[in-house]
Amino acid sequence: MAESTKLSDAASKFSTRKAPVFSTAAEERRHRLERLTGVCRIFGRFGFSEGLLGHITVRDPEDPDLLWVNPVGVSFRQIKVSDLIQVNHHGDVLVGKRPVNPVGLLLHSAIHEARPEIVAVCHAHSLYGKAWSSLGRLLDPITQDACVLFGHQVLIREPRVSLNRDDAKRFATAFGPHRLAIQVGHGLFSTGLTVDEAAWWFICMERACQVQFLAESVGELEKWPEPPARALANSLGSPEFGWLSFQTLWDEIIVSDVDLFD
Repeated sequence: MAESTKLSDAASKFSTRKAPVFSTAAEERRHRLERLTGVCRIFGRFGFSEGLLGHITVRDPEDPDLLWVNPVGVSFRQIKVSDLIQVNHHGDVLVGKRPVNPVGLLLHSAIHEARPEIVAVCHAHSLYGKAWSSLGRLLDPITQDACVLFGHQVLIREPRVSLNRDDAKRFATAFGPHRLAIQVGHGLFSTGLTVDEAAWWFICMERACQVQFLAESVGELEKWPEPPARALANSLGSPEFGWLSFQTLWDEIIVSDVDLFD
């Protein structure tokens, strides 16, 4: 516990940057929508976009039973704030004119309903995440980066696909209290108290999949012992550190993709 506290204290000194505080719901809504759009752009840049697949949801700050989501059929690399869609948990479009992915929304909605503390959920058909999901295994703590995921993952075998609300509830139940999920034969899911945090964990998890594939292709893995792995997960795996880690990516995308704010 003492080691974890020291690591957490050290992490907090990496930057004085803090998540913003808002005076109105309108200000916070605009902030969340801009970050949601930025995450889509970043996912597209990282190659996570694939055809009509991939969806990111964020709660509305004024009415938490409503969600904002990227529309289906618009490239992650081209999404703008004005493209985003507001829906309720039944998938009815309340704001926007584009369609949404009904199956993807079922899963996200079920997670949001089961976990009221979660603000954002990310899922995309990323290359290494898809490949790793076919193995039916959790990621191992083989690097410092992978240790951040230790104890925060869950493996979901059933349902393999959710075509109705009952299936989606089963998925959310299997997700349980965890931050991250690997759905067998499907891919990765991440959650967060902010969309920034949820995006960072997804990126971190995708990279961990890639690294473990590389490591296993050339030899036997040497895993971290549980105590130091758990200490890293408890410190550098905090919501605050996840939010902070994402900010460098945000700083880059707002310079290169200024049209995302349109």
